[in-house]
Amino acid sequence: MKWAREIAVKPGKKVDLSRFNPDETFGITEDEANADIKEAVKKLGKLQNLLYADRRYAVLIVLQALDAGGKDGTIKHVMSSVNPQGCKVTSFKVPSSEEAAHDFLWRIHKAVPGRGEIGIFNRSQYEDVLVTRVHDLVPKDVWSGRYDQINSFESILNQNNVRVLKFYLHISKDEQKRRFEERITDPAKNWKISASDFTDRERWDDYTKAYEDALTKCNTETAPWYIVPANKKWMRNLIISKEVVKALKEMKLRTPEASIDLSKVKLD
Repeated sequence: MKWAREIAVKPGKKVDLSRFNPDETFGITEDEANADIKEAVKKLGKLQNLLYADRRYAVLIVLQALDAGGKDGTIKHVMSSVNPQGCKVTSFKVPSSEEAAHDFLWRIHKAVPGRGEIGIFNRSQYEDVLVTRVHDLVPKDVWSGRYDQINSFESILNQNNVRVLKFYLHISKDEQKRRFEERITDPAKNWKISASDFTDRERWDDYTKAYEDALTKCNTETAPWYIVPANKKWMRNLIISKEVVKALKEMKLRTPEASIDLSKVKLD
């Protein structure tokens, strides 16, 4: 795929988001992308059925982005052919009192998909090295120790046949402004905007630095980050649909044998 080297973060390499162009299309036109998306989404539906039948693996898709980055849109379009019975979306909001009484990974681990399933995290364990850091919700010596804990957690998942795919949806500050304005002026989208969106936008640089550290420190061979140019929604959808299909194909999924001797089955 044309974007393979550009979006996959090399483990051990320090991430500088200013070097990634959120408008990048890799020479692909919107019409070409839409045709490929349609094909990839169709393949994804078939591969999900095979994943569900095989029952050896699970797939965890992690979506992270700044506000208006396109997480919901990605789920809506890329996963449009997926059977809801084998797919679960979890959105991580402010921790409940029960969740806050446990370690920060407790609620995350509970939401990990079972074998045969696809799980999608709309925000994730990374909020605990992003929001908590930017807003000083916990001391630095607490959040700074979480990078290693996240790496260990993702390693455990990988060792237990959970394939972790992590996508950072990279948009520009101007594009975020345009999307906010659209949400303000379109009555059908008013509900998507909140006061915290504006206060967080004022901390754009702080969030960028926090993301760069998370993308650098929690990027491993078994759970790498993909930095997806997301100013153009069709480019975002193309990359993620293709990468998920690629990952499923690499699992070499197979249909299990029948649990009964079909040669002895007789239907009247």
